[in-house]
Amino acid sequence: MGIEVIQGDITVVAADAIVNAANETLMGGAGVDGAIHRAAGPGLLAECRRIDEVEPGIRCPTGEARVTGAHRLLARYVIHTVGPVYQGGEAGEPELLAQCYRNALEIALNHKINSIAFPAISCGAYGYPAHEAVKIAVAEVLSWKDAHPRPARVIFCAADRTMAELYRAELEGGAGSTRFGPAEQPPARRTM
Repeated sequence: MGIEVIQGDITVVAADAIVNAANETLMGGAGVDGAIHRAAGPGLLAECRRIDEVEPGIRCPTGEARVTGAHRLLARYVIHTVGPVYQGGEAGEPELLAQCYRNALEIALNHKINSIAFPAISCGAYGYPAHEAVKIAVAEVLSWKDAHPRPARVIFCAADRTMAELYRAELEGGAGSTRFGPAEQPPARRTM
């Protein structure tokens, strides 16, 4: 078990938990958030409504995470986290994005979740530059896995080939280390 990169629809990933790139209301939205809510069915929205609000209209502040059941999804849990809206990188966005990964992984540890799939948090409508977001995501997951037994399997689920290649390229720096078993080595880059 280790770290994987797949390209596809996060709502059909076979993992104990999938991470939702949510908004602060947890009431569904566009992109990954909307896709997860549609696939999970109305039970997810009903459960999200029961999460206590931190302040009016905010059930999950930026950088934090909340957990619900997965309802009609293959996963058992949905871990909702709210990434930062990118404002040039000078408004604390890197730390807030890092907190999204740490807080989701903390929930996974506390709920004895062995496998978790992450989307590219904040890279859609929130405008985070993909190459910067991938560096943060990979660094946080590698750091977490060095210090914690769970989750044993982490999946970066990329919506397209370009994003999948960014994850793979960032993970190549870990090839040959103890983080990867023989079958889990990141793929070598082809040269033409």
